[in-house]
Amino acid sequence: MARLNGKVAIVTGGGSGIGLSSVELFLKEGATVVAADINIDQTDKFSSEFNDKFAAIRVDVSDSDSIKSLFESVEKRFGALQVLFNCAGVFPGDDGGVLDTPESTWDRVQDINLKGLWLCCKYAIPLMLKSGGGSIVNVASFVSFVGAATAQVAYTASKGGVLALSREIAVEYARQNIRVNSLCPGPIQTPLLEELLSDEKRRQRRLVHIPMGRFGKSEEIAKAALFLASDDSSFITGASLLVDGGITAAYVTPE
Repeated sequence: MARLNGKVAIVTGGGSGIGLSSVELFLKEGATVVAADINIDQTDKFSSEFNDKFAAIRVDVSDSDSIKSLFESVEKRFGALQVLFNCAGVFPGDDGGVLDTPESTWDRVQDINLKGLWLCCKYAIPLMLKSGGGSIVNVASFVSFVGAATAQVAYTASKGGVLALSREIAVEYARQNIRVNSLCPGPIQTPLLEELLSDEKRRQRRLVHIPMGRFGKSEEIAKAALFLASDDSSFITGASLLVDGGITAAYVTPE
């Protein structure tokens, strides 16, 4: 239980869902962890238990000044960075088909899911180079590989961009000891998904396509992120790890 011992990690979107589960797991695995999110209220529980090995910083990943301030604060307080888990993201309820998704929704999704991730990498890499290298894990999605008739064009486009961006950065910095990989979850039981799928018919429309017959759990994605963040994956870069319950492998699913 010390696979991140001695490492400093930033988890964006660390205030809820997959990010929050990852903050907890990374701390238990020995890392010094910074939870960065627009809402950090749920991270209070870590402050007393992990004391000087934990910090929560409020950040808007769509704002470059906010992100720059985040990385400056981390460098000033901890002096290094070895892990960046880019988990922050949105999936608005009005993100639908190409004809009916509002332009403002498209822009907001790209700003947070794609531009924000790029900006985090932009400010993380110089600090990682000073630290001797590191691992960047970017959350893409299984929809980076397949289309859906239950359309979500802004989200899907943003996650496809994450996949391509991750490969590009991985190759650029492969000989400078910085690894970059994409983590591609299927539908995960987070507060965001529960809100979107509160309608039972809408929920079942998606559940039927998962061979394992259930949605994933935040902790399961956190464990996959841990693998990519740690030295256990030391010869893996530019890769895409699907954690989707078999969705992308399926033609038909079990009855």
